[in-house]
Amino acid sequence: MPSDWNDGPWGRKGSFENNIEDYLRKFPGRNLKKPTIIILVIIVVVVFLFTTFYSVSAESVGVVQRFGRYSRTTQPGLHLKLPLGIEEVTKVPVTRILTQEFGYRTEMAGIRSRRSSQTFADESLMLTGDLNVVDVDWIVQYRVQDPKAYLFNVRNVEETIRDVSESAMRLVVGDSSVDGVLTIERELISDTAARKMQEMLDGYGAGIKIVTVKLQDVTPPDEVKPAFNSVNEAKQEKEQLINEAMKDYNTVVPKARGDAEKMIKEAEGYAIDRVNRAKGNAARFLAMYKEYALARDVTRRRLYLETMASILPGVKNKYIIDKEEKSLLRMLPLGRDLMSPKGVQQ
Repeated sequence: MPSDWNDGPWGRKGSFENNIEDYLRKFPGRNLKKPTIIILVIIVVVVFLFTTFYSVSAESVGVVQRFGRYSRTTQPGLHLKLPLGIEEVTKVPVTRILTQEFGYRTEMAGIRSRRSSQTFADESLMLTGDLNVVDVDWIVQYRVQDPKAYLFNVRNVEETIRDVSESAMRLVVGDSSVDGVLTIERELISDTAARKMQEMLDGYGAGIKIVTVKLQDVTPPDEVKPAFNSVNEAKQEKEQLINEAMKDYNTVVPKARGDAEKMIKEAEGYAIDRVNRAKGNAARFLAMYKEYALARDVTRRRLYLETMASILPGVKNKYIIDKEEKSLLRMLPLGRDLMSPKGVQQ
């Protein structure tokens, strides 16, 4: 650059530092040396750069305010803004899942988290629908959905979320029974509380999206735990006895019903068999009678012979006697069996 350039605003020829020095000397009481001026210039440049450039991380967005009023929202990356406090940037995490704990606090987060020994009974003690007191610990996970609404619509968003969560959880627990809160209705209570929280936050225009609400520990208060455990043991014993009785019932009653059904079927089968046999015998008798009516003597003799043929094979000793014979003893062998006190064998 030529040495005789004219820097109009500074009013004389020379280097930039000399012009700055000349300009500062116009003020009364100013007698600054050149190194001091250079340091001041460097400070001004650094301040200008630091207040002009800003970067936004990948999980956040930048909300730019000009004199405190919302101006624009910038995405992750390097950006420019008006320096020296004219524009301010607030970085809001929009992809990070944020968590709030109720009824307890985690002292050391990580693989092995450790809870604080401090109690938070003012948050966790709740009254159920059947007028029982339970100690409820839960967490709320959420993320920022609308950065502008998150910064400008609600004064203290974090405190609002805590108040809304506690209000919704007390409302849902107050509509449930103590057994349901302790056992089977925990998932339903979590889902209902999350829905009510979202409705209230949307009504406030907080720009928050509730991701999940999860019950952690649900227990009776320490003062009534022994009595509560005794009641639970009695209920469990009752359920055990009922289950055992139902087991016996399901074993004995179906077996008895099966036996009864079997007896009925056997009786029905026996009746059918007897009726069929009777019908067969009657039909056989009628057919035999017809034959007997046609040849009575032949039929009588045949029946006699058939009867004897069926009886005689089962008789051990057989004695054939002439009907004209008058004396029986003369013809019979007088053996030991015949003379025994038990009588005569036939």
